[in-house]
Amino acid sequence: MVGAGPAGLALACALRMHGVSVQVVDAASGPAATSRANILHARGVEVLDRLGALGDLPQHSLTALTITQYLDGRPAITVRFGDLGLGTARPALYVSQADIEAGLRRRLTDLGVDIRWDTALVDLTQDADGATAVLGHDGTPLRCAWVTGCDGAHSTVRELAGIGFTGVRLTERFLLADVHADWPVDRAGGHGWPHQDGPFFAVPMREVGRADDLWRLMAYDPAGDDSASGEQEILNRFRELVPERTGRTDIRIKDAVWTSIFRVHRRLADTYRQGRIFLAGDAAHIHSPFGGQGVVTGIGDAENLAWKLALVVRGQAAAALLDTYEAERRPLATEVLRRTTTATRLQVGDSPLMRFLRTRVLVPIGNLASVQRQAGRLASQLWVSYRRGPLARGTTSLLGRRPRPGDRVADLACLRPDGSQTRLHAELGRRWALLTPAGGAHAHLAEARNRLGDTVMTLTRDPGPQHDVWLIRPDAHLAWRGRTAPALLGEWLDNALQQGKARP
Repeated sequence: MVGAGPAGLALACALRMHGVSVQVVDAASGPAATSRANILHARGVEVLDRLGALGDLPQHSLTALTITQYLDGRPAITVRFGDLGLGTARPALYVSQADIEAGLRRRLTDLGVDIRWDTALVDLTQDADGATAVLGHDGTPLRCAWVTGCDGAHSTVRELAGIGFTGVRLTERFLLADVHADWPVDRAGGHGWPHQDGPFFAVPMREVGRADDLWRLMAYDPAGDDSASGEQEILNRFRELVPERTGRTDIRIKDAVWTSIFRVHRRLADTYRQGRIFLAGDAAHIHSPFGGQGVVTGIGDAENLAWKLALVVRGQAAAALLDTYEAERRPLATEVLRRTTTATRLQVGDSPLMRFLRTRVLVPIGNLASVQRQAGRLASQLWVSYRRGPLARGTTSLLGRRPRPGDRVADLACLRPDGSQTRLHAELGRRWALLTPAGGAHAHLAEARNRLGDTVMTLTRDPGPQHDVWLIRPDAHLAWRGRTAPALLGEWLDNALQQGKARP
């Protein structure tokens, strides 16, 4: 694993939970202390929970309940998050990327893995049997079976693998700052002010042991001077922008915790796999921060790849199964890039058409309850489905019933075989679940364990009838469902796990 950001750490944790040995290297001298990304949507919260890495993050974060857009100084649109009717008890969190990474590092330490900091990847080659990474200042060779590049937008792994990173720059300069401020604005959600010179955003954040006065500020400032990029210059510029963009004079910025300047790019790797080399997270896709989709997409990559790679490493699946990683995840990244690009152009576009759309079209439709629910649902990524992917082909949906193969399965209340209560997602992560009718499905279990070993456990719904058998993947997506003919489950597993001839 190259890169100890959210995607790399999540992948390492997931692989260790599946019993796979991993090494994690990072060129940095140690963990990043700056906040960077500052929201984790519901899907990401679920993934961390399945990995055992959520810990006390909810207690040290703010629940992301709303995002309010203002026009002429008055609230115009409020998008609400929370339980979106998709079976999650985990709302989105305003939490810094640094805290997310810290939680994942603690979990990885518990799983027996230490990160090798200050260890850059210098060279990378592969052959039919494995890959050789050349590491560090002294050129130490490391032989491994597989390599994953989770090393960000400027990925060395991607470059050494010769994988293209197609895309464009979308915007000029944005300013970013985490500041302590006296700000009489509701901290139950984020706030945004469209402006002819560019949007301004404020999102509440939390510091353990300090007063609740920490805010993330972001402003589009295309005409700004990049030479004035020091912390004090950025802080002074925000003090100018607050009254200009928000119309408020009752806000006092005290000091800064972190400042940055960035430009928005949209790029997507030409492929996620090159032989024994994979890409995940920002190494595979970068996009606008609008919508907060970066971290949730990256750790979703990691969870998807981990269980497939574990099956191949254990000899339970052909290496061709790994091609389904790109087949399932790259279309999602394409959709995320499309939506965040559209949102960015709507926010920063200064043409008469864009201004008309913001004020005369988006505000009326944005206040419709159905539109707000859909906006919250899209941001959550709980809608993600692989029903069009290769692993869902050839399965049946029992006359259109949902979930269909490839869909996310809600975090259902369940009973273990001994009658004790649990929740579905608590049993996943390192295992598959066979959700069965109350009478059991012993023949189906035998078919599953014959292919997947003891990583399959049985559960029953609590309460509620269960008329057919569901096989649920470790990442909480429905793999197969059926009522009778256990041999059909075995046939599906054979086709899924042995897709084509294995290739390195």
